[in-house]
Amino acid sequence: MPLAWAAWSHWNKEGYILNIIDQATVAFSSRSANEGFARAAAACFAAQLDPTLDEVADIKTAVSEAVTNAIVHAYPNQLGRITMRLRLLEGNILEVQIKDTGVGIPDVAQARVPLFTTGNEERSGMGFTIMESFMDKLTVRSRVGQGTTVTMRRRIARRAGAAR
Repeated sequence: MPLAWAAWSHWNKEGYILNIIDQATVAFSSRSANEGFARAAAACFAAQLDPTLDEVADIKTAVSEAVTNAIVHAYPNQLGRITMRLRLLEGNILEVQIKDTGVGIPDVAQARVPLFTTGNEERSGMGFTIMESFMDKLTVRSRVGQGTTVTMRRRIARRAGAAR
């Protein structure tokens, strides 16, 4: 591993350092049209791992749910800012972080219960459940009045014959 990468690392929950191989950050307004932009940006960033079409579809679905949650719930009746950070970690792990500075979630555990929603009947309450099912790991941190950060990780299987 080149020395330049050695300083570009962070601790994971288990206390191990994960080296960051590549990263990108994009920020956009909380307009519904930007949900498609976020999906495309995540798919393009993940392409360097040579994922299967199913893996790309899973990532795009999870990103769509996270960004839609931020658009709908973080900034009710107003525009706000959403930041998406994409990281490629050692071991072919894609990390996607969606962050807003909106109203926050009063009870994250309750919000993660399938079918729970604070929205109208058009909302299914399955956003976090979908994110969790399509990604390997989901972490949700939130503070009322300060916003929410959703972090998702997915290991991309290395295909036989794929270039390094």
